[in-house]
Amino acid sequence: MSVVFLGTTDFAAAVLERLAASDAHRPSLVLTRPDRPRGRGQKLASPPVADAARRLHLELRQPERINDPDARALIGDGRQTVVVCAFGALIKEPLLSEHDMLNVHPSLLPRWRGAAPVERAIMAGDDRTGVSIMRLTAGLDSGPVCLAAEEPIAPGDTYGSLAARLQDLGGELLLRALDEKPPFAEQPKEGVTYAEKIGPGDRLLDPSRPAVELERVVRALYPHLGARVQLPDGTLLGVHRAAITDAPTLGGGKPGEADAPGLWSEGERLFLAGTPGTLELLVVQPPGGRSMDAAAYLRGHELPGRA
Repeated sequence: MSVVFLGTTDFAAAVLERLAASDAHRPSLVLTRPDRPRGRGQKLASPPVADAARRLHLELRQPERINDPDARALIGDGRQTVVVCAFGALIKEPLLSEHDMLNVHPSLLPRWRGAAPVERAIMAGDDRTGVSIMRLTAGLDSGPVCLAAEEPIAPGDTYGSLAARLQDLGGELLLRALDEKPPFAEQPKEGVTYAEKIGPGDRLLDPSRPAVELERVVRALYPHLGARVQLPDGTLLGVHRAAITDAPTLGGGKPGEADAPGLWSEGERLFLAGTPGTLELLVVQPPGGRSMDAAAYLRGHELPGRA
């Protein structure tokens, strides 16, 4: 039975590469999202899966809407296995019922159903996550699971380091599912959580939150989205690396008080006071600039110092 692959992101591209290396399950067709404007220049750019498909010499199509009749006709007559991984668009009936659809989802379902399971697992301080191979259904990641495996979350894991391991695990489990065709089991009704899409508010390091939570946000959003902190002039400074420190808040007060602004500098070090705790910002990126360590940033920017 031929395999059709639907995916969009870097994560999906890595799983596609693993699938394409398999003689038995090399995809006959790859479907991904249309090219979109990206970056500051808003130049048209292909999704990572499109780039991977071209590099792997796989047949590629980029329909505007996956549920349209033309897109459904591309997939075929129902004798295909359709693999879905981080596609980023809702797949509806009758497409769902026309094919055997396997979804590669980077969490231990039913925990972290939804759009951002890797980020949300790190943000929540989970000590483990994993990958589940499930049958795609009309519900949000609620279909039955045929295979799952755990992956520990290390204290220093970022999205980049954890996602790389989950990609490998997802590719391995997918090939096993295609080879072995294990039985499916319904997900438990207990323990359901939802990984909402990361929005602008999720990226902002809010000094009213504990520093330990803010440090997890920095790791969860690096390197693909990036956390940000608001500067005194209202602009946003990107934060790529940070660490919990025992440095006291400015004046010993709480963030928001006159003697304890959230952000301050001391020598060549940059700090953000949380509630409670303090975060040292180690690698930052000014608006429109390049990534740099805090010392380099402070040589060109003045921030309040400790009284």
